[in-house]
Amino acid sequence: MSRAGALALKQPPEPDRPALRAAAPRPVVSARGLCLTYEAADAPVRALADVDLDVAPGEFVSFIGPSGCGKTTLLRCVADLEQPTGGELTVNGVSAEAARLRRDYGFVFQAPALYPWRTIERNVALPLELFGVPRAERRERVARYLDLVQLSGFAKKFPWQLSGGMQSRASIARALCFDPKLLLMDEPFGALDEIVRDHLNAQLLALWRATAKTVLFVTHSIPEAVYLSTRVVVMSPRPGRIVDIVDCAGLGPERPLEIRESPEFLRLGQRVREGLRAGHAYDA
Repeated sequence: MSRAGALALKQPPEPDRPALRAAAPRPVVSARGLCLTYEAADAPVRALADVDLDVAPGEFVSFIGPSGCGKTTLLRCVADLEQPTGGELTVNGVSAEAARLRRDYGFVFQAPALYPWRTIERNVALPLELFGVPRAERRERVARYLDLVQLSGFAKKFPWQLSGGMQSRASIARALCFDPKLLLMDEPFGALDEIVRDHLNAQLLALWRATAKTVLFVTHSIPEAVYLSTRVVVMSPRPGRIVDIVDCAGLGPERPLEIRESPEFLRLGQRVREGLRAGHAYDA
């Protein structure tokens, strides 16, 4: 045997190397010990207490709880419209203020808040005008997002010529038109009747699948929360704490409205309901 061959035989075997694991994606929203207390003339009001939550890219997370529990306050903290008085909050890895300045999110409010003197296309284009987007690009983006929310034939109409559901869809198009990474929705369908709401829920789910946006959604409706969400965050009465987080991803991405009659859907709804009852065990 040659010297080279003998040396090769004497080499110790290489140790087994652990398989490399892909790093977990950075949370879009991360809260640790988040608190918010309002100072009032008679006594402080604790709106949020010790909220811990991570939201991954592409998730649809709904917040549900009794009125005044801090659902909207939490959304407004993420949007930098309210400033927490304790804990930590990051949005896309930076402070909420920095994320706002980077235009990282779009906000859909409870009311569509469309200007009645502007046409639908000009309402949708308003953020792009404020951001100085060139006119040709504004037209292209507005046309694309009106088509996405199925309002292409109503661009020249005024808000008062549209139904409440169509106005809600226009406000969603306006929030999406500058392509934010995060969509914040504060009970956008709360004032609509159940038939229209069901229709818009199905459309919103299709829109979420098409855009792959991360969505934070506030609602008072258990069926709406379970139907739309990858996770439902159940909150206690004020001060708002997270009582439970219900994983709904097992329902799958394709969700016909009939899924609401399935045993798994009813089981998840019951767990949310139990979490809401359990939340009342906290001292307000």
